[in-house]
Amino acid sequence: MISRSLRCLKWFLAASLFVFCRGDGGAAEAPPFQAGVAKINLNPPLEMKAALGGYGARMSKPAVGVHDAVWAKALVFTQGERRFAVVTADLLGFPPQFKRGVIERLSADGWSADQIMLLPSHTHTSFDMMALHPGNKFGIPQVGVFHKELFEHTASALAKVIREAAQKLEPVLVGTSVVEIPNRNRNRRGLTIHDPDLTVTRVDKRGGSPLAVLVNWTAHPTFMSEDDMLFSGDWPGHLQRTVEALIGQGVIALYYNGAEGDQSPTPPADAASRWERAERYGREMGIQAWKAWEQVQPRDVKAFAYHTESITLPKTTWHPDFMKTGGAEYGLNETMMRTFLDALQPTETRSTSLRVGDLVILGVPGEMAAQLGLDAKKKVRQITGASAVTIGGLADEWVSYILPPDEYRKGGYEASVSFYGDTLGSVIMDGLIRAAGGLK
Repeated sequence: MISRSLRCLKWFLAASLFVFCRGDGGAAEAPPFQAGVAKINLNPPLEMKAALGGYGARMSKPAVGVHDAVWAKALVFTQGERRFAVVTADLLGFPPQFKRGVIERLSADGWSADQIMLLPSHTHTSFDMMALHPGNKFGIPQVGVFHKELFEHTASALAKVIREAAQKLEPVLVGTSVVEIPNRNRNRRGLTIHDPDLTVTRVDKRGGSPLAVLVNWTAHPTFMSEDDMLFSGDWPGHLQRTVEALIGQGVIALYYNGAEGDQSPTPPADAASRWERAERYGREMGIQAWKAWEQVQPRDVKAFAYHTESITLPKTTWHPDFMKTGGAEYGLNETMMRTFLDALQPTETRSTSLRVGDLVILGVPGEMAAQLGLDAKKKVRQITGASAVTIGGLADEWVSYILPPDEYRKGGYEASVSFYGDTLGSVIMDGLIRAAGGLK
């Protein structure tokens, strides 16, 4: 009798657990897929005297005003215990050692470096990248001078916007579309190779209203010259504002660049000034992104994964063309270069990949040439089956321009600012493929 009662009790507990764990139609219910988004104005007070980057000829002179605000935006995805933050920023780039400062400020919240991808737009009218490099002790105005107050300002702002986004989670649907936009970017090295893909990811609340939009388009934001000394997001800033205005409802648009190492925007033919060219181009691309957004059908997210791979870099060196191009621009000579590279360039980097539904973002820690980017996207589509594979250019840190071997040996500006020899492209490519393989 006791034995029979025990069997009945075991059966009842097993059945109860089975019912509890089963959802619709008998399948175990997955935790809800959620997202939260936030934005923060990155403009420092002018009295901080933050230098504008991108051109050695600026000699680390500080910005004199604000044309349009530069922003950082965070989109946090979660499912159960897993979470990942995509952070876009209207900045030139992030130097090695910077991301560590962001993670340190988020340590109490349990974030790790593998759960965050920092994606700067590469605008040349925002903070000097080397002003954010704690290892930059050289004090060379053409290169950029480390600015501790600006470092603290920027790292704290990025940590804050991630924290705020993570506090606004709600169930979402996600969809991604890729459309080809002809004749809006070009290869600045005289090649025909360019990336025409405009990739738009729509993140909607389950009730139907828009929450966030991710936009990927590949081109340098370099309409402004070294003489333009106002803060600006360049054309990516105008693109994001245009998308937000056309969609409305408080949506936040986040832009990230692609394999833009040799890609330039095709400027409007009749724009009268550099500022007008940037605004016109950004608005036109924003309209294209909005049109693509309208066609996207958000749906339940079936695939959510992220993975990071370490990449051992080749030995640092400089190209024979460096002294004629980058060296002249940045005030460096061969005697200084070995010490300079040893102090500022890492021996190892990392590539993080993210999958959300049909979208895969491959984090590239530098400025990759378009041919390598197109090759990586094709291979990763085959590996993952994802229909929308993008390059997240300059992800997390800038280590170098990244070129195919023949383009490195050909020389020119991009090769002269590539500091790991002609094998760097294949080394980074291998790391990207390994990172994407970890998404399966």
